Amino acid sequence: MTIGIPKEVKDHETRVGVVPGGVAALRESGHQVVVEAGAGLGSSIPDEAYARAGARVASTAAEVWSTADLVVKVKEPQPSEYPQFRPGLTLFTYLHLAPLPELTTRLVESRVNAVAYETIRERDGSLPLLTPMSEVAGRLATQMGAHYLTASHGGRGTLLGGVPGVAPGRVVVLGGGVVGLNAARIAVGMGGFVSILDRNPARLRQLDDLFGGRVTTLAPNQYTLAESLAEADLVIGAVLIPGAAAPKLVRREMLAGMKPGAVMVDVAIDQGGCFESSRPTTHTDPVYLDEGVLHYCVTNMPAAVPHTSTYALTNATLPYLLELANRGLERAAEASESLRGGVNTYAGQITCAPVAESQGKPWRDLATLM
Repeated sequence: MTIGIPKEVKDHETRVGVVPGGVAALRESGHQVVVEAGAGLGSSIPDEAYARAGARVASTAAEVWSTADLVVKVKEPQPSEYPQFRPGLTLFTYLHLAPLPELTTRLVESRVNAVAYETIRERDGSLPLLTPMSEVAGRLATQMGAHYLTASHGGRGTLLGGVPGVAPGRVVVLGGGVVGLNAARIAVGMGGFVSILDRNPARLRQLDDLFGGRVTTLAPNQYTLAESLAEADLVIGAVLIPGAAAPKLVRREMLAGMKPGAVMVDVAIDQGGCFESSRPTTHTDPVYLDEGVLHYCVTNMPAAVPHTSTYALTNATLPYLLELANRGLERAAEASESLRGGVNTYAGQITCAPVAESQGKPWRDLATLM
């Protein structure tokens, strides 16, 4: 099989789908690898490293897409990449299709077989290909929030850790999963006063034990949420329903009760965002004010630290990529329930129920199509 690794084209997306070590593993398994020139430069990986690992370095993206049986990316295809779609092509990347009906339609119409990192789920319920970037995004969320809380960047001028005689900033984390845990960990480390809201009582007990009482755990309801928001200097949205659009936990009218210059970081923005006032932003233009509250809603946050993110991502994706390359999509999906759950479109059909339901479209069970 020929595996293609194009350069990412999303705004400031500096990660790359496979590192040289992954290329070497694919070559050892008998596959050809084509990498677009410059694909790894944003992650401090030169073309020469790919060539030494056995890849062929192609001068254009079109060459990579046209020769590959399986294209490996980091982020969802951008409109400029849609013309590269063709029937039977397998695409392996983060897709986050629920809030992207146009991309979904193009994948279906082009009969691209799209496997999404974020909907591959193991039997224990874990999301192994989402976890490493959730860890990065959670930690970054607090760092970025603290950055934008400074007055020079539009925030209310609060030092998250405070100083002797002055109270620390208050951080509210919505969701106690991987993102929320990592956001809280950094916030606690910076000296912030941290509250985590999660609807799962068992998870709240785990978090209370993990942090040894250094965070406040709360069961969310409208009153508690509004009260927490009113006290917050930094709010981090960290909720996830795999494959589906994120629930809008923070209504627009709640912003009026928040402190002017408070910061909201919506890590769920890839799935449409968990704040009603959220809209996607980029690393070029990351923030905007709404009702006096600064919103940070960058859809590819881990690209801010591409070297760390790229290697963390490849550590997770490579075993699944090898399965897809060695067996082919159909046999790999038949053998692995996890990979089966990752297939979002196949042979011109949506095969992920949460995506279809989020868009009001029909879907087919993958087993009926293979």
